[in-house]
Amino acid sequence: MDNNLTNKTLLIESTDQARVEFYKKTYTHVAGGVLLFVLFEYLLLQSDAIVNFMLSMTEGWRWLVMLGGFMLATNYAESTALKTTDKNIQYMAYALYVFAQAIIFVPLLYIAMYYTESTELVQQAALVTLALFIGISAIVFVTKKDFSFIKAGLTVGFFIAIGLIVAGTLFGFNLGLWFSVGMCVLAAGSILYQTSEMVNKYGTEDYIPASLGLFASLMLLFWYILRIFMSRD
Repeated sequence: MDNNLTNKTLLIESTDQARVEFYKKTYTHVAGGVLLFVLFEYLLLQSDAIVNFMLSMTEGWRWLVMLGGFMLATNYAESTALKTTDKNIQYMAYALYVFAQAIIFVPLLYIAMYYTESTELVQQAALVTLALFIGISAIVFVTKKDFSFIKAGLTVGFFIAIGLIVAGTLFGFNLGLWFSVGMCVLAAGSILYQTSEMVNKYGTEDYIPASLGLFASLMLLFWYILRIFMSRD
């Protein structure tokens, strides 16, 4: 997600105090997004109609339709958050994206929690995801390197992944454990890239777009770590 730098004070050119304030706001908003996701997910899972509908959408071409709608919502939220300086609109775009994530997660979390009759699996996956997110983010802050060079590799990797998902859905084959591992690697690279962009390319008032990008990468990592945990049972 590239940022429009016109008429903006870059974070990298600002004072140490401004950078600290930006990081606090960004990660507070990421945490807020996670809490909002949990709230949305809790409410959605209370509805048998929504759960049954989302489970039905995981079958065949319907899942491709669902993924297409999710990608449209993602593109809209990201572009809206970046193109405007109106914080109210940015918050609405962020909330829309969090809700889209909650919707797409319904069938996965339902299977993980209700078929195993426990939330332990989800909690374990969440803890591993959080630990990896913190560790990967720390790499950027410690090394102070610009990781924008990995964007091309991430783009190619995601296009290949989308192609495999489409093929697997249309032809009915299971992508398996190693696909989930590969997607975790891509998600980790995305966190690295988004954190690097935040440090080196964003303006001092871009904490909401930065939060959205980091939240997106965090949730992608959580999705595939949870799938790996589920594959053990």
